Parts: sequence; structure tokens; C-alpha cells
Amino acid sequence: MPKWRTSFILTLNEGVKGKKLTCEYKVSETVEKLVDLLGTLDRWINETPPVDQPSRFGNKAYRTWFAKLDQEAEALVSVVLPADKRAAAPEIAVYLKESVGNSTRIDYGTGHEAAFAAFLCCLCKVGALRVDDQLAIVFKVFNRYLEVMRKLQKTYRMEPAGSQGVWGLDDFQFLPFIWGSSQFIDHPTLEPRHFVDERVVNEHHQDYMFLDCIKFINEMKTGPFAEHSNQLWNISAVPSWSKVNQGLIRMYKAECLEKFPVIQHFKFGSLLSIQPAKP
Repeated sequence: MPKWRTSFILTLNEGVKGKKLTCEYKVSETVEKLVDLLGTLDRWINETPPVDQPSRFGNKAYRTWFAKLDQEAEALVSVVLPADKRAAAPEIAVYLKESVGNSTRIDYGTGHEAAFAAFLCCLCKVGALRVDDQLAIVFKVFNRYLEVMRKLQKTYRMEPAGSQGVWGLDDFQFLPFIWGSSQFIDHPTLEPRHFVDERVVNEHHQDYMFLDCIKFINEMKTGPFAEHSNQLWNISAVPSWSKVNQGLIRMYKAECLEKFPVIQHFKFGSLLSIQPAKP
């Protein structure tokens, strides 16, 4: 497996360990520009309301929204890059376009989420993002990305791509559960069993990515949690957050990064190579 996939995710996993979303961290100019970029995508959703159609799911207005991104992606990425790195914009823009779902099927899944991680990884490779941006990459940029993706999913009733239904971790996301469980490592009071308690979720979701994901699931799904989110329910029985974190990383490698249906759509180029990692 190409090494960048896991090493980038694991570096960020280590960086957010034991830290709250609301903690203080450095916000660089590039991070601010990325947040502005995501704000633009958000604004375009407001400007592209759903259309009336017979089908409940997969609103075709999403294709109009996506066409705008398809047209503007290179220009949006160019603004984020330092002047001497702008030649990389076309290659990096591909990952941005891949990260928001599929315009033919009007669906979104963990492969699209992985493309956003690749987009951020490329920005690190060209030096636009640096080592001391780690917390801001997850807490400010990735968290804003999640907000925009949730808005897309809700507004256009996007289908989950390759969902395993009740047996999957989540219909749409995976990475915020990995990084979110790392945030909880060594927490003095909150244990894995607490995240199924709605009171705990409502009280702490602004500090913890994991709980914010649970809050979104609770808003979108009805019925007992153990029935609609069986995998997560099982995770709540794991004794420690470090075990949850390690288990989710193993699961992500097996379920997302090594599955052909997810990775077949992935683009490899000069920045992210398909060459296997040297043992």
C-alpha cells in the first residue's frame, strides 16, 4: 500500500491526541485560505437550492453545484498555494473535486473523504501546509469540510456510496471517528460507553469530533441506536479510547484503504505515487 495514505492520517492522529476542538492552536494564512475555500463551496449550496423531482434521493441540483466546482476548482486551489507552487494546482484540484461526492450517482462515501485527506496531504507535500499546522488541519479545515459535506448530504439527499448499512461504521465518514477517538485518549472521565448517552453528546459535541459525528447520526436516523448503528454500538463496549483508536485504524486500512471499490476511483500522480512503500 502506498505509504503516504496511512502515514499522513497517523501523523494527524498523534497530533490531536488528548486535545479538544476548542483548544488554542496556530492558524496560518494557508489554513485561513482553505477555510475561505470551503466557505465558498458552502455559499454555492445556498445559491443552488434543490429542485422538485419525483425521486426523494439524489437531488439533481447537486450536479449544478458540482459543475460550478468542476469549473472553478483550479482557480480556488491556486489561491491557496504559494506563488511559486501554483503549477501544482491542476493536479491538486483533482483531489478537491473527488472529495465532494460523485455527480453521476449523486452519492458520497469514505473514498471521497479519503480524497480530501489526499488533497490536504498534497498541500503538505508542496509546503503550503507545515508541521505546525497539524491541529488546524484537523480542527479547523477538516472540521469545516465535514460541515460542508453534511450540508451537501442533507440538502441534496445524497446516497451513501458503498454503504454496508447497519453493519458499516457510518454511512458517510470514517476519519473523524479515528481522530475523534484520539482526542479522547487519557480523558479523565469520558469513556467509550458514554458516547451513546445523548446528554453527554449534547454537552460535549463542540469539543470532540467523535461526539459531533454521533450527534449528526442521531439527527439523521430514527429508532434505537443499537439497531441503526450496530458497529458503533459495539465500539461503545470497548474498555479504553486507545483500544478504540487502534481498532478503528486497523478497520480503516482494511475497509477503506485496501478495498478495490474505494481505491479504484483514486487518482495517482506526481505528488501522490502509486508506488508501494518500501518494507
